Amino acid sequence: MLKSLQNLSQWLAAHASLFVIAIALLTFFVPDLFLWVRGTTQTVILGIIMLTMGLTLTTTDFRILAQRPLDILVGACAQFLIMPCVAYLLVRVFHLEPALALGILLVGCCPGGVSSNIMSYLCHGDVAFSVGMTCASTLLAPVMTPLLMQLTAGEIIEIDTIGMFLNILIVTIIPVGLGCFLNYTYSKRPNFPTIQSLMPGVSVTCLACIVGGVISTVHDTLIERGLILFVWTFAVVFCHNSLGYLLGWTAGRLAHFSKAKKRTISIEVGMQNAGLATVLAGTFFAAQPLSVLPCAISCAWHSISGTILAGLFLKSDEKRL
Repeated sequence: MLKSLQNLSQWLAAHASLFVIAIALLTFFVPDLFLWVRGTTQTVILGIIMLTMGLTLTTTDFRILAQRPLDILVGACAQFLIMPCVAYLLVRVFHLEPALALGILLVGCCPGGVSSNIMSYLCHGDVAFSVGMTCASTLLAPVMTPLLMQLTAGEIIEIDTIGMFLNILIVTIIPVGLGCFLNYTYSKRPNFPTIQSLMPGVSVTCLACIVGGVISTVHDTLIERGLILFVWTFAVVFCHNSLGYLLGWTAGRLAHFSKAKKRTISIEVGMQNAGLATVLAGTFFAAQPLSVLPCAISCAWHSISGTILAGLFLKSDEKRL
């Protein structure tokens, strides 16, 4: 039974984007399936995702923040400068309605996604740098995300910066801290590695639940406004994500990073914690229900595009051989 769960966890981690898309499609045709994923339940589910991240972090991962300060500084600046600015520009270029604008701005202002570490590993990037960047952006998120939302979206809607700060603290920093504590305390126990091996599957399942909850929420609007709304929103998400990869690579080049580090910063900047954006949109912009749509699309697309980009990096290596 345990071996089967471990195999399932590995399969879910390897096919995360396909699983999330399958759940989204299923929910579109059975919209009541994930109606329970909202409010406090949605927040708890994201907390579980962040807990799984903490369970995989060690004290060595945090030492990277002190051992490579310049790399982390460049990465953090790129993360919280490029993505909010690109989102703000796209909102203007695409003339997005307020709800969709809030969603894409929120994705842009959130920290890096937890699956970016896997993508960096797959493309022979600097995994230690990737983990360090994810840690740094996550630790900075309670301050940076509300501040950046105030700067970029304050003219659209009143931003509850204090409430957002506390919410991010509760759903990210505390679960990650708890996971790190458990890892530090019990890592030498014989059964602990087994628990860790199940975490990728738990994380992907929780992310799929969040996306399913979003589809349940916006289902009627999607039906009413048709395919155009989805395609238009996806186009914005695609441009935001792709420009993040490109400008992240450019930032690494300007900083004279090695090839491995350029790949890592590209992936780290382009892949956002869209699960956090989804929860924040549902909590703070409930009066604008469509604000969660760009977040949900980003949840699925970032995993797909990250896998594609990692594959392209590997293809470029093969051509040089």
